[in-house]
Amino acid sequence: MKRIALIPGTFDPVTVGHLELVRFAADLFDEVVVCICFNAEKTHLFAESERRNMLEKAVAPYHNVRVDVQHGMTADYAVSIGAEYIVRGIRNAVDAEYELKMADFNLNYRGIRTIFVPARAEIAEVSSTAVREKLAKGESVDSLVPVDLHR
Repeated sequence: MKRIALIPGTFDPVTVGHLELVRFAADLFDEVVVCICFNAEKTHLFAESERRNMLEKAVAPYHNVRVDVQHGMTADYAVSIGAEYIVRGIRNAVDAEYELKMADFNLNYRGIRTIFVPARAEIAEVSSTAVREKLAKGESVDSLVPVDLHR
């Protein structure tokens, strides 16, 4: 039986932290779906098509990773693709608190378990928000992102 994992997120933009999760999951699972999820509460810097393009470039080295987009509930999507697990990164206690609540919801709602991957100390401060803030200030983000963000 093929083991499938889902890495959901807004990926606005994809970061080196996201790519570390992809590497981790690609080593453990037969197939990994990195899915851009719609979040109506967030304002995005990059259009969905731009984010998909960036992700596809970033995950191209991994033969067992594909990119998709979904606009519904993450747990429903996970079930629809046959994923057994959701893989999420944890950078700090704030992430952990939020992610534990989501993991509990996904488990109770659709029986999907979550695997948490703690960020290495060197990248614990890397986030899409931090990248967007640096871009707004005209600062370099080359060490924070795996792809060229020039638009």
